[in-house]
Amino acid sequence: MTVRPERWISVDVETAGPTPGRYSMLSIGACLVDDPQRGFYLELKPDRDEVIDSALAVSGLSMETLAKEGVEAGEAMKQFAQWVRDAVPPQTHRPVFLGFNATFDWMFVEEYFVRYGIENPFGHGGVDIKSYYVGMTGSTWEQTSMKHLSPKYLAGRPLSHNALGDARDQAELFRAISEDASALRAVVEQAEEAS
Repeated sequence: MTVRPERWISVDVETAGPTPGRYSMLSIGACLVDDPQRGFYLELKPDRDEVIDSALAVSGLSMETLAKEGVEAGEAMKQFAQWVRDAVPPQTHRPVFLGFNATFDWMFVEEYFVRYGIENPFGHGGVDIKSYYVGMTGSTWEQTSMKHLSPKYLAGRPLSHNALGDARDQAELFRAISEDASALRAVVEQAEEAS
């Protein structure tokens, strides 16, 4: 079996609450990690009525506006799956889902693919930037918050909570952390060669 090269896709969602069973996914943004200008963004028509006001305050999205102007959720997921296939042709590459606290974004994306009967182009897994950082540095989970990582890797800027903007910031963050990981691997290899 031929192993396809991987291509990373940074994904972010904004929602009406913390779980996909009760709350709607309101927007989805994604970009290629190695080409963040190649992006995807859609706002969805809510398919659930429950709302946590603080969740809406974070994104600035309106349930009323989305009910009128948003893309039907099933159609949005079809478009997203097609964008992933176009951006990362499955015949030649494997798309890898990447998120910042990926467990949150992943559960909404996977639930919506399942709910609307669309094959998830990522398969059944993804990579979490926060976990990657913990593994690389041995830091605590608390040290993976944007409060700590943004000054180091994003010139201190906060996330915008626009799904595409955040996906692009996540891509930049992951590229910078990956550079640090490569530098650490080089140091370890030099030490092993010297011993």
